[in-house]
Formats: sequence, C-alpha cells, structure tokens
Amino acid sequence: MTDVIFKELSCKNNKRIAIAELNAPKSLNALNLSMIRLLTKKLTSWQQDDNIAVVILQGAGEKAFCAGGDVVSLYRYLHELNTPIDDDVITSGFANEFFSEEYVLDQLIHNFSKPIMIWGDGYIMGGGIGLFAGASHRITTERTLMAMPEVSIGLYPDVGSSWFLNKTPEDLGLFLGITGAVFNAADANYLGLSDYTIDSSSKNGVFDHLLIVNWQDNDQNHCLLDQALKDFSKRFEHTLPAEVKNNKAAIAKLLAFDNIVDIHTAILNVQTDNKWLNKAKNKLLSGSPLSACIIYRQLQTTKALSLSECFTSELNLILRCCQYTEACEGIRALLVDKDKSPNWSFSNISDVDHKLVDWFFSPIDKKI
Repeated sequence: MTDVIFKELSCKNNKRIAIAELNAPKSLNALNLSMIRLLTKKLTSWQQDDNIAVVILQGAGEKAFCAGGDVVSLYRYLHELNTPIDDDVITSGFANEFFSEEYVLDQLIHNFSKPIMIWGDGYIMGGGIGLFAGASHRITTERTLMAMPEVSIGLYPDVGSSWFLNKTPEDLGLFLGITGAVFNAADANYLGLSDYTIDSSSKNGVFDHLLIVNWQDNDQNHCLLDQALKDFSKRFEHTLPAEVKNNKAAIAKLLAFDNIVDIHTAILNVQTDNKWLNKAKNKLLSGSPLSACIIYRQLQTTKALSLSECFTSELNLILRCCQYTEACEGIRALLVDKDKSPNWSFSNISDVDHKLVDWFFSPIDKKI
C-alpha cells in the first residue's frame, strides 16, 4: 500500500490541481517517516511546476486528516537503545531523522509559494496540526476535533506549536498546550488555526468547483481559492459550541500566575459544571507533571522567536525528550500496552526537579 496517494486533476488554461492523500486510515493517517519524505519531495516538485495552480492535502477514510505522528515507531526505536542515550546516539539515528525531516516539511508548508489547501475533516492532532497550521487555506468541518495532546504521553507540543500556540488570543494556547484539551472547528476559527468551516458533505462540491475556476499564473490564485471557499463556508449549516471562547474568562483566572506549579494546581482544583473544562482538567490530571513544566517553559521562552527559530528550539527539545524515559513510558501506557497507567517520573508537580527541566533546554552536542 502506498503511504501517500498523489494525483493531478486538469483545469482550464492547462492548469492542474495537485492532491496528496495520507493513506493510512487504520492508524487515522498517523504521519510516518515514509509519508514525510514522500510529501516533501512531491511538494517541492509541485512548487516548481508552473502548471500546478493549487495543492490540496487530505486524509484517507472518514475519521481523520491526521491524528498525529507515528510515535509508536519512535517508542520501538527508543526502547531498543541502551539507556542513558547519549547525544551522539540520539543525533545519529531514527529520532533525529524523523523529527528534523518532519519539521522541514512543516516549514515547507508554512512557506509554500502557491495556495495549499488542507481538508481538515475528523481528527487533526499533534503532527497533523503541524501539517495543517502552516497551510494558506485551512478547512475544518462539523466533525473536526483538534488537540496537541502530548502531555498525555510525556512529550510536549512541537511541530511549530511554539509559534502558533503563542499566536492565539489571550494566552489560550498555553492552556491548550498544558492540558491537551480537544477543541472543534468553531474554536479553531477563534484561535486562528482554521480559515473556513465547511460542511463535510460539501467536499465533492468543493473539489468539483475548483476544477472550473479560471486559475492564473500568479498570486491571484490565492484570492481565487479564497473566494471559492468563502462561498462554501457561507452555507455551513451546523451550530458548534465555541468551548474555548466561552470559557476564556475562567481560563484566564487559571492562568493568572507566573509559574507552572500554581497554574497546574489551579486547573486541577477548579470546580465547574462545564463538561469541556472538566475534560481538560482530567487530561492534565492523568498527564505527566514533568511534561507540564516543559510545556510551560517552552511556550514562555519562544514568544519572541521567528518560525524557523521555533523549529530549531523544538528540535533540540524533542531530542532531549527522546533521551529521557518519560516519553517512552507515556507512549507505552497509552498506545502500546494501552493500560493507561503510566509511571511518571514525578507524581506531583511540586516535586519536579528544576535542574532536570533546565537539562531539557540545554543545547545538545550535535550537528543538526
């Protein structure tokens, strides 16, 4: 089976629409290294082809665009290494290949010169948001569910989250990063992570319409695609609860501290009848206290960085995470053995060793 299906559709003026489909529906299109390499090569080629007017990314099946990176393969690789994993080992193997190449792909999408549209139906999580966030035209539907849930597996939100979570209004990205809370299309629009919300049943209509657009040779294509998608988004028939927006006052109170220990404590102690906020609280409760500390530090220290600087910072941090045991334990508990009982390094956030957190942010002796 081909990991990514590529095709090109003919339009007017000898222009073509290029489509890339992540083809792993059983794993909810989890992004693996093969997909990353195939996408990077093909997107680079399409960007240089004057006859390609628009590029579209989508996921196979009805459940997800992409529900995250293939962290199970990462677990298997790390599990076989002798611990502790030194800098030379972590920078010369699969972990460095996977994340460095994933981040190159994410940045390629952010900087893509042509319109690049992503049909974000179903789950978009972790590495899926990494692909989605940088596209020029991001579509969500009534079935879209998004999250950066890395706190649940002993990691932290990467794939450019240092950039886009810090761009959200009223520091809401910090709350979403710490808790891994799930949000929908209405929230994604409010947060600046989606551009259009369109009925999932309208997909064929959207694609058919794009074939009859009179595409041009220049930046007009961004405007032409924008107009087409706006017309479809005006017909959106569903009413979605904007949970993040509706709870922003409560969230602001929970974040009204200058340190992660007090923020973490406030979230776990919150008393509310709101189901969404309680789900966010429970995700944090079951997540890694060490990860919460790392996530807070990462988002605080990258606020003034450029996109490329954010990715550089994230690559160093993700490799440090791969050297430590927390991620392996989190992935094991949630996705491998599935016992949902991780043995975290620290059971209480007040016990997290700040010198250990400092180590995660220390430069790796590497050639990346």
